[in-house]
Parts: sequence; structure tokens; C-alpha cells
Amino acid sequence: MKTKSILEKKRERTGLLFVMPSMIIFTVFVFVPLIISFVFSLLKFDMMFNHIEFQKLDHYKKLLGDGRFWNALWNTVCYTVFSVPLLIGLALIVAVMIRRKGWFSGFCKSVYFIPAICSMTIISILWSFLVNPDIGVFSYWLSLLGVKPINVLNSPKWAMPTVILVGIWKNFGFNMVILLAGLNGIDESYYEAAEMDGAKGIQKFLKITVSMLMPTLSFTIVNSIIGSFQVFDQVYVMTKGGPLFKTQTLVQLIYSTAFDSFNMGYASTIAVALFLITFLISTFTFKRMTKGEEDLG
Repeated sequence: MKTKSILEKKRERTGLLFVMPSMIIFTVFVFVPLIISFVFSLLKFDMMFNHIEFQKLDHYKKLLGDGRFWNALWNTVCYTVFSVPLLIGLALIVAVMIRRKGWFSGFCKSVYFIPAICSMTIISILWSFLVNPDIGVFSYWLSLLGVKPINVLNSPKWAMPTVILVGIWKNFGFNMVILLAGLNGIDESYYEAAEMDGAKGIQKFLKITVSMLMPTLSFTIVNSIIGSFQVFDQVYVMTKGGPLFKTQTLVQLIYSTAFDSFNMGYASTIAVALFLITFLISTFTFKRMTKGEEDLG
């Protein structure tokens, strides 16, 4: 049996020391709360932990027949399906356009990234004023064109698209920076060789840019999916889940169940369901993207 050298053991200990802070943070703020949520999902109690009752799997049975849960899940899926492709596509297009160095590209990078570092709550309040039919600047512009302003946040038809628009405007700058870092890692010699072989612009983009950017795209897509399933801030600030529950997402339903209805046990059940759904979809997406990388490779 091959024995490890002193140097290898020292490297392993050094690696564990570097990993340890992240593992401690993950355990304290992710793993332990997840276990506690699962335990809470089997109980019935209020915020003051009074009248604790063991419910077995009653909350999960209730979940399967809860129309509000399925409505919130549908709204969350719709938000994800429409926002993630637009978010990634827009970020990739802008990243390719401003890839070249120069003062204008640097200016654009700064401007596009500013929303990503701002609070979603502040941005949601700002957009609530912008789309307000009485005092909003968008309504004023529409009135100049002779178009009657629409109260989009109170419209079952336009409330969700408005929430999606705000989410894209807020988050695409972060993905743009990540994709820009991936683009800068692609050597220009690949493009030069492709041009010598007669490749055109779209061919170079698909065969070189996209294929070599797949690891970065995998990260941004999975990260965006997870973030979309956790959408809450702009929904709570702009619509409170309305109108007619058309924008109520799973996280907003968890909040409403826990802090409006004071049903902490059932709220924990919804939280566990959200974790499982997000985990399964993220894992499936990551495996598909990894398989795509291997096929392109």
C-alpha cells in the first residue's frame, strides 16, 4: 500500500484549513436550517412555539391539495421560464458587444453593473413609482403619445411581466460580468484560425464563443434558476402577490403563511418543497449542461 508523504499530508491539512470556513458557514446557515425546517414541517405551532402538535405527514398531504401552493408554484415556474432565457441572452449579447477594451466599454460595464449592487427593495420602490399611472414618468411619456396609462401592477395581465422586467433589469449586470470574464479567457487565436478557415460571424459565435463559454454559461444558468425560484423582494414590494394572486411566488407564500397566518409548521413544509423542487431542477439543468459541454468537446 502506498503511504502518503509528509508533504502530501501537509497539503491536505492546508487544503482542509482553507475549506473549513466555507464548510462551517454552509453547515450553520444552510444545512442546519434545512434540517430544522424539515422537523418544523412535521409540527404544528405558532410563532411563540405554543401548543406544539406532531402532525406526522399531514402538512405534506395538505400541500398536495392546496390550490394556493400550486398557483404559487405555477407563477414561480413562469417567472423562471421567461426571465432566465432573457436574462442570460441579454447578458451574453451585451458582454460580447463591450468585450473590447476602451473607455466606452469600461463606462458601459460600470453602468450595467450598478443595478446588481443595489438593493432589490430600493429598485422595486423606484420601479413602482416609474410605472405608477398617476405620477410615473412612463405614464407621462405614454400620455404624450396619446396612449392611456395602464396600472400595470394592478393588472392580472401585466403585473407578472412587470415583475419579470424588474428582475431582469436588476440581475443581468451580474451575469454580464461573469460572462465577460469567461469571454476574456478565450484566446483570440481561435477566432483568427476560424477566419482563416472561412468562418463567418455567427459561425464563430456558435462554434467558438458559445462552446468555449459553456462552463461559465452552466454556472450563470443554474445560478439564475436558483435565484428565480427564490424571487421575493420585488413581488412583496410591488404587488404583495396580487392582483388575484397572479404574482404570488413560493417564497412570498411561505412568508404569508408564516407571518400573516402564523402557521410556521405549514410554512416550513412549503419551504422544504421549494428546496426539493429547486434542487431537482438545478441538478437536472447542471447535468444537461455538463453533457452539452462533453458533446461540444
